[in-house]
This record gives sequence, structure tokens and C-alpha cells, in this order.
Amino acid sequence: MSNPDRYTLELPNLRLSYLVWGQGREPLLCLHGMADCGLVWSHLGQSLSDRYCVVAPDLRGHGESDKPADYSFDSIIADLEALMQALGWESAHILAHSWSAKTVALWAQRSPHRFKSLILVDPFFMGRFPAWVRLTFPLFYRVLPFLKLVGKFPSYEVAEQIARTLKQYRGWTALQQEVFRATIAQQSDGSWQSKFPENARDRIFEAILNIDGLTATIAVPTLFVKPQQGLNRMAWQLQPYKNHCLNLQIREVPGNHWTFLTEPEAFDRAISEFLEGLKSSSSP
Repeated sequence: MSNPDRYTLELPNLRLSYLVWGQGREPLLCLHGMADCGLVWSHLGQSLSDRYCVVAPDLRGHGESDKPADYSFDSIIADLEALMQALGWESAHILAHSWSAKTVALWAQRSPHRFKSLILVDPFFMGRFPAWVRLTFPLFYRVLPFLKLVGKFPSYEVAEQIARTLKQYRGWTALQQEVFRATIAQQSDGSWQSKFPENARDRIFEAILNIDGLTATIAVPTLFVKPQQGLNRMAWQLQPYKNHCLNLQIREVPGNHWTFLTEPEAFDRAISEFLEGLKSSSSP
């Protein structure tokens, strides 16, 4: 299986780092969730590299990409539009996890011509939140487990000890260890710090607060990946997608919110079967 190549796209106000697996003709753009990085798609990228060109950026504020002041949905979508233009892609299959699913839902409603298909992996924060929720953000930062690694740690060992308690690293496989190492960096004083800064966390939450991710219909073929221990387990949580996505499939997979890290084989199979099914349905 192939390892990814890393590239940097120089934009006017941002350097956007991204990974590429494979040289297939079919383009697949994969977007990670908050506080993660493009490497979370490593297993998927390798498994599809013989048939697809899989591109996974480190979104602004994450991984090897720059950490600017602006984290609005408009700015992130502009980054992705620029990336597709640089790649020479008119459209692509676009997959997004968690918070990024809200980004691509907005993008798909504005620019459906960019989407061959849409894959939503256990979306989070899709709705609009009442203004009073802003007051609870400090509590969110303390109680959302995946944010425990956003900050500074006296040693790598301390950070790793915390990581091993988190759902995305359950099992502590070689893949999970590689992803963890890619999200943290040693500082000049010997400490270790998340590559996802607190400013990015705060600005992203502000953007999430003010926008409803589903306000218009989405006609492109859409797959909703529903992990068995994920965040979307109730019928009422799925209803907005059924209302707005006109060509929707729901696929249950094992694992938790980070099924692509905890159950990668089953996750890859679900994505591959969906994409190959689209090819079959479009064949004469």
C-alpha cells in the first residue's frame, strides 16, 4: 500500500498543507474534524489508492497548515475551492467528519456542482445554537474529551497518557499512534503542545454557534456514515438529513465517532461500496 505525499498550497494569506494518496482518475477529498489532521484518513487513502486520487488537507489551524485569525465557514470553503482549483478538479467526491460535515453541507448547498457525492461521517454541531450556549463554551472545553489534548504538556509522555484515554485512540494501534504524533509538536522549552491552537478552537466554536448547516435541499448522492457508538443514534438526530438530502443512504458501521481510526477496515469497506455503487448506477 502507498504512503502519502505531502504538498503545500501557497494562498494569499495561508499556507495549506495536504496529503495525496494514489493516482486514480476519481477524485476524493477528505476533511478531518476539529483538532485532528489529514493523516486520520491514512488507512482509507491507502486502501483506495489504486482507484482514486485521495486528497486530505490539514484544514486551517490544524496540522502543518498555518494558524490564522479567521476560522469562518466562508474562509474554510474558500481554502477548499482554491485547493480544488490547484488540483485541477471541477468536482470531487467529498467526505467530511464531525464539525467539517457542517462545512461541506453549507458548501454543497451553495456550490452543488463541486460535488460528485457527499459523505457525512457522524456529523456534529450541524444545527444552529441559541445565543446562551456561548456562555457554556468554557464548560464545553472542559467536558468534551477530544479537546483534552488542546494545550501544552510538560512532556510527550504526559500527553500520550491522556491520549490513551480518548475514544479516537482506543486500542492504541500503530495508525492511532501515528495520528497522535502528527497532532502534537515539541516546543523550544522542551514541552509539547497541540498543533491545534486554543484561538482556533474558540473561533470555530463561535462560527458553529451562528449558522444552521441545513437550510436548503442537497440533491447530490449523499452517504450518512452512522457508527454504532457514534453521536447520531436517535431518529430525531437523523431526521434533518432525511428532510434535506434528497438522495440519501444511511450506512451503519462499527466503532465510535472516530470509526475510521478504531474500525478502519469496516469504515473503508462502507466508503468503497458506496463509491463503487455510484459507478455502477451511472454505467449504461
